Amino acid sequence: QVQLVESGGGLVQAGGSLRLSCEAPGRAFSSYAMGWFRQAPGKERDVVAAISRSGVSTYYADSVKGRFTISRDNAKNTVYLQMNSLKPEDTAVYYCAASSGFRLNLVREYTNWGQGTQVTVSS
Repeated sequence: QVQLVESGGGLVQAGGSLRLSCEAPGRAFSSYAMGWFRQAPGKERDVVAAISRSGVSTYYADSVKGRFTISRDNAKNTVYLQMNSLKPEDTAVYYCAASSGFRLNLVREYTNWGQGTQVTVSS
């Protein structure tokens, strides 16, 4: 089990940028694949981006490719999501999650979740 704490959400105008951070205190961070997910009101929770344990492999949802970048710093037990060119449709609660599995885009393999951070993009 790993505890996850997200930060960095907020209100931004369309076209702006935000950087989300997710810290996972403890020595097990590098043994997990990490992902960012989002859930808008009335919609399912979807994967936004994910990264392998080493950081070599990444996955992005089509809707964010070219705008969002996921990265991790295993020395700091932290995963980041840099979000650029934000759109109103990016508005959602963003969750960080950890997976013991190997399929980065498979939601059911993520068993540890943070509390979520709100991202609101105004038009």
